[in-house]
Amino acid sequence: MNIVVYTKTGCGWAEEVKDFLNTHNIPFEERDMLVHPKYKDEAIVKSGQWKSPTLDIDGDILPDSDAAQVEEYLKKKGHLS
Repeated sequence: MNIVVYTKTGCGWAEEVKDFLNTHNIPFEERDMLVHPKYKDEAIVKSGQWKSPTLDIDGDILPDSDAAQVEEYLKKKGHLS
C-alpha cells in the first residue's frame, strides 16, 4: 500500500490523520503543500482542490479527509481490521 498525505503546516486535521497512521504503523509519505508548491499542484491535479489533508492511497483520492474517513476507507479495503 502506498500512501501520500498532502498537508499544510499547522493543519490539525492533517496531524490527526498522521497520528492515526503512525499509531497503526502504516507507512506514508507526507507532502506539505505550503513548503513545496509543487505538492499543491499535485493535489489540485489529483483532487481538484488543495485542502488539507488530502490522501492518495494506491491511486484512490480522499480529499479534505479526517482520521475517521481514513479509518473507514482502510477497513473497507481490508487494510485494517
